[in-house]
Amino acid sequence: MAGCTFVARLLPLARGRFCNNMSLPVRTATRAFSCTLTCSQLQQVHGVSALTGKVDRFGGVTVNLAEVGLPGDISESSFSGLLQDSLAQWKAEGKAAVWLRVPISLSRCAAAASAHGFTFHHARNDYAMLALWLGEGESRLPGFATHQIGVAGAVVDESNAKVLVVQDRNKTKNAWKFPGGLSDPGENIGTTAVREVFEETGVRSEFRSLLSIRQQHNHPGAFSMSDMYIICRLSPLTYEINFCTQECLRCEWLDISELAKTSETTPITTRLASLLLHGLEHGFDKIDLNMEELPAVYSGRFYQLYYRQLPTILKL
Repeated sequence: MAGCTFVARLLPLARGRFCNNMSLPVRTATRAFSCTLTCSQLQQVHGVSALTGKVDRFGGVTVNLAEVGLPGDISESSFSGLLQDSLAQWKAEGKAAVWLRVPISLSRCAAAASAHGFTFHHARNDYAMLALWLGEGESRLPGFATHQIGVAGAVVDESNAKVLVVQDRNKTKNAWKFPGGLSDPGENIGTTAVREVFEETGVRSEFRSLLSIRQQHNHPGAFSMSDMYIICRLSPLTYEINFCTQECLRCEWLDISELAKTSETTPITTRLASLLLHGLEHGFDKIDLNMEELPAVYSGRFYQLYYRQLPTILKL
């Protein structure tokens, strides 16, 4: 800090005394001294001289400010200088983009980053992600996730052609529907269906197949994002109903044929009931989209593929 005060006092004197007559060597020496002292102060006070991050396969750098050792009381100006030097380094290295993860405790750093061209990409409970495109031309960075995933389970008792349905307590219309809810991050579709069915009805089940997908944009219950509503076919493992009274008004095992005809349901449920009847009569292989887990291109990862599988005799 003493060095910083010394520079602050020295430079005005140098400007006042040599503004018009300062020789080039003196100016250069003064600037070099100032730069050296500033960098030294940064290293000493903040513990870092440049931001570091993880480089992705697309040539982008992700920097998590919670992990780079910044002091909790770092000022906007100090961080701005640090970021400026880091950007110069990344540009020289040919990096395509920078992702800056700013924890809420360092939110003032977001204001400093905005002065360098960063914009908000998305935010979660305790952090905001900012992004800056460094490549040529217009930004090719992907947008943030724009969909929410809702999953319902049609639990079919094949022994009596009945299906498990509920009436939501919080709906304006008491229509029969399949129990379901939002999928948690990182949760497979089938897992969501099984979990939601149990939470709402008390019935345990297992995943069989995917039956349908509904897409709706500007969904009022999803902050105007798009909504994907997926219905799965499940088989019951238990049959006794113990439904959640906070979420459901009614819960029953209903004849699928009745569900396909009643007016006390939704257009989706009516169509799915007819589809289930077709499966009961002609075989579920005629309506199911089965799941197969396959290895992804990226090492150590897998994905789930839902598709209508070919009959065994047609498989290669």
